[in-house]
Parts: sequence; structure tokens; C-alpha cells
Amino acid sequence: QLVLVESGGGLVQAGGSLRLSCAASGRTFSNYHMGWFRQAPGKGRQFVATISRTGNTYYADSVKGRFTISRDNAKNTVYLQMNSLKPEDTAVYYCAADSTLLPSRAESGYNYWGPGTQVTVST
Repeated sequence: QLVLVESGGGLVQAGGSLRLSCAASGRTFSNYHMGWFRQAPGKGRQFVATISRTGNTYYADSVKGRFTISRDNAKNTVYLQMNSLKPEDTAVYYCAADSTLLPSRAESGYNYWGPGTQVTVST
């Protein structure tokens, strides 16, 4: 069982920045691709970014150029640096771990999920 816990969410003004962290425990973190998803009120969960075991990164078009995903295998942690935040970025942000061959943009590709952290961007 891989346990994931997100932190770093909060309230920020439009144009501001936040850095989310996701700490993993229980299994070998470096064996997993890691992803970030988000869910806004009344909407389904949406892919944000993923980073492969080897460090390759992929982003949703809506966050490309503003968000950066990274990982520190020595700390068993994945990060999401969010800059130039917009009110439409308001959501609960989830990290997830994927043990399949290739990193996925689909929820179904992920085996483990954190409980989420709220990000609210005010105008």
C-alpha cells in the first residue's frame, strides 16, 4: 500500500503562486509515475500534470507554462509549483501514483490517491 498525503494548498490572489507537495510512504516511491489531478466544484476530476519514473513531464494545456511538476525520490515527494494562478484553477488538488508501464493522463491509470488539498484563487 502506497500512502499519499498532499499539503500546501490555501487561499491566494489571482496572479499569485503556491507550491503543493505530496509525501509518499509505504512502498518504493521511485517505482511509480506520479500525477496531479484537480476537481472543481460540480465538475469531474481533471488531469493536471504527470512525471514519469525517469523524470519526463506532461501537462494539461490549461496549465502548460504556468505549472511545473517535479519529484525528489530521496524525499519520496512530488511537487506542483503553480504560478500565475487564475480563479479557474480553484479546485481540490489530488496527487496519485501509477505503477503501469507508461505515465497516464487518465484517472484509471492510477492505483493510489491522496485525500486532496484545497486551492482557492480569489479575484
